[in-house]
Amino acid sequence: MGMKRGIAGIIMMVIAAACSGCAAVSTESQRLSGNAGAPVALSATPRTLTWNKPAPKPHPTPTPSQTPKLTAQQSLSAAVAPLVTADNDDVAVAVYDLSTGQFASYGGTHEFITASIVKADILSTRLYQLQQQGIGQLSSGQQALAVKMIENSDNNAATALYDDDGEASGIDAANQVFGLTETTIGTGGLWGLTTTTVDDQIRLLRQIFTTSSALSATSRAYIQGLMGEVETDQQWGVSSAADSGTWFGVKNGWLPSPTTKLWEINSIGKVTHNGQSMLIAVLSTGNGSMSGGISEIEEVVDKAADAVAGAN
Repeated sequence: MGMKRGIAGIIMMVIAAACSGCAAVSTESQRLSGNAGAPVALSATPRTLTWNKPAPKPHPTPTPSQTPKLTAQQSLSAAVAPLVTADNDDVAVAVYDLSTGQFASYGGTHEFITASIVKADILSTRLYQLQQQGIGQLSSGQQALAVKMIENSDNNAATALYDDDGEASGIDAANQVFGLTETTIGTGGLWGLTTTTVDDQIRLLRQIFTTSSALSATSRAYIQGLMGEVETDQQWGVSSAADSGTWFGVKNGWLPSPTTKLWEINSIGKVTHNGQSMLIAVLSTGNGSMSGGISEIEEVVDKAADAVAGAN
């Protein structure tokens, strides 16, 4: 028994010696592997991985392109077309903006009877003829006639000056110089039955109100002065577009048809509208009354002037 205990003791000593570094090795191994510390239990349930799709980057909002600005012609046409259509195309209008050089017309080559607006042409012709003769100004008698013809729209005065012009042939010849290609002067003393277009009336107004003219500065100033002094009851038509308190010059015409009893209502002149200097011509026919015709052309004139001013 004593020997067995001795042998057993020896065996235990050997085992103890052999395992004396086990704990140390185990601890060092954990330290080097980065796993030192208490063991962590792993779940037996597999983890479900989810992937969130990144939100798309917003596309930059395109800058809306600016709407192309309408030309004076496009703007005027859009403004007055409904009125003209409603009136069976019995009205036409033209505007020349002296401030910008823009020109626009609607029904520009449609022919109308002038009635008394032709009196501006009669006077322009007389002054041009006198310039050609080297005289340059009206006689005192002709001046008195001119005042009555333009300021009062006196028909007898117009007939006298029409005769002095050489009647229709004399005025037609002057109109060729003025560049009026769509105006035919009434013959046999019937100057009120002259036919014209709004485009041609703008050409006449340019002779009266601009330096690009066959008329001298003195002649132009004379006609302008008379057109700026028309009787109060004749200050309608184109003048309706004038800015409040500004100067305007007009010559109007009105004539009832002896057969249909319908009215020709016309107006030409120069105004300042929205601060811009404008030449305007409006012609109409088939009006049921003079007052109704005046209201109609003034509505057309106001819209036309607004349209051209707004196109600048």
